Amino acid sequence: MTVNTKVVPMAQHKTITVDADVVACCSPIASVEMSEAEASDIAQIFSALSDPVRLRMLSMIASESQVCSCALEGPLAKSQPTISHHTRILAEAGLIIGERRGRWMWWRVAPERLGAIARILGG
Repeated sequence: MTVNTKVVPMAQHKTITVDADVVACCSPIASVEMSEAEASDIAQIFSALSDPVRLRMLSMIASESQVCSCALEGPLAKSQPTISHHTRILAEAGLIIGERRGRWMWWRVAPERLGAIARILGG
């Protein structure tokens, strides 16, 4: 198999040979090319999940049907303002949905978004 590449500084084409086994093991992320809007949406999800605290938080929320913000402070060893910051980022990415009850927010996962992540990752 040959792959054509463009050498940027000299604007010349160069042909290289790539082993078919290498190409076979490296399938594309998605079965069809993503639109710019889809790529932006997915980037926001991965950006939200790139922080270890938010990743743990999402895992904790997903392990229950719903979780109060107050229940996240102790296990994550974070203050309430920090919890609010991280839940806001997860909510903006569409990964969790909040409902205010009194002075606390109760969070649940957005299953359709988790399904989208699984599809992207080939699951």
